[in-house]
Parts: sequence; C-alpha cells; structure tokens
Amino acid sequence: LYALSDTITFFHTPSDLTETGVQVGQRIRLGGMVEKGSIKTAADGVTITFVIHDDKARVPVRFSGITPDLFVEGSGVVAEGRMEGTTFVADNLLAKHDEKYVPREMKDMTNEQARKAIAETE
Repeated sequence: LYALSDTITFFHTPSDLTETGVQVGQRIRLGGMVEKGSIKTAADGVTITFVIHDDKARVPVRFSGITPDLFVEGSGVVAEGRMEGTTFVADNLLAKHDEKYVPREMKDMTNEQARKAIAETE
C-alpha cells in the first residue's frame, strides 16, 4: 500500500503537473477549470483543444469525441488521458456541475414537491 500512496489520487491539478510532473504516456486524470475563451474546434469538427487551469498553472488539452453537455468554458472538468510533450491528450471528459445543480425534472418543483419525489424513489 505504501508503494501506491504516491499514485492513488482522484485527479492531478495543473499545478501538480508543473510541481511534480508525470511521465510522458502515463495515464492520469487532470482536473481543473476550463479557461474562458480557450475552447477551439479543429477543422475535422470532432477534435477540440482547450486549457485547464487552476490558480497557479495551465495545461493545454486536446480531445477527440463528443463532449458532455455540461462541458463549457468556465466550468469544472476532469480529463482522463496522458501527457504528450506539453499537451494533455484526453480520451474521456467528465464535466462537473456546480453546487447549485438541480436535475431538469426537478427544477420547477417546490421544496415540498422535491422532498416527496425523493421519498418516493427510496
């Protein structure tokens, strides 16, 4: 277990990568915020590039595929993939919602109706 203690993590932040680094090709999760104005779509219409940042560092990311609905500039994201040079190549994106998230089906419910709907599913 001690040998795994340095590699067990939910995700690395951009500043983690600049401070400790990872081996090129090593699979990791990179988490942070999508920098505003950084999402660019390539000519193939499937590949996008963007920047994940935290308060200390930024990492360019490339992803090919369908992005989650919650993936937008300024939102939280966890990208799964590997470093290729100075660019993180993601093969999966997990968009994070904020603490104000409410399922679409419950957005127009009162608190009382929401409690009742939750109780019915238990």
